[in-house]
Amino acid sequence: MKNHLLFNFKVDKATKTVFVDKEFAADHDLVWDAFTKQEILDQWWAPKPWSSKTKHMDFSVGGRRFYAMVGPEGQEHWSIQDYTSITPKTNFKMMSAFSDKDENPDLPGSDWDLNFTHQDGKTKVSIAIKNDSLERMERMIEMGFKEGFTATLTFLENVLATLE
Repeated sequence: MKNHLLFNFKVDKATKTVFVDKEFAADHDLVWDAFTKQEILDQWWAPKPWSSKTKHMDFSVGGRRFYAMVGPEGQEHWSIQDYTSITPKTNFKMMSAFSDKDENPDLPGSDWDLNFTHQDGKTKVSIAIKNDSLERMERMIEMGFKEGFTATLTFLENVLATLE
């Protein structure tokens, strides 16, 4: 069944937006939790061999997740996610930006809009990542975002299979 799951990754330079659509053969609530609960996020929100380490997270409107992607040699790349809108089980929006270890953001960041739908035993996550500038989006792509996020979402499939 995994071979028939939707995965699309599109870069739209005109709107400075990256669009990602990914289907998971998993329960809707579990996929929602995987994106919104620290204990599950830290299991998959980094391309291997990197890992994710959340320092603190408050998944509420106005709340924040402050976390690091930790490399195999201990290097840390910190980021923040500020939650701007939440419609439980169907959508949340956040501003995401790199930061330093003291939680000072490296702005501008990007605005993420994540939508969750369930049909025929599959949960689809549609993500739009809007950037303030074409330069920031191109820097994100040059840093390997497509390859890293693709690997991360593939790893999430494995995590979901162990949690179901």
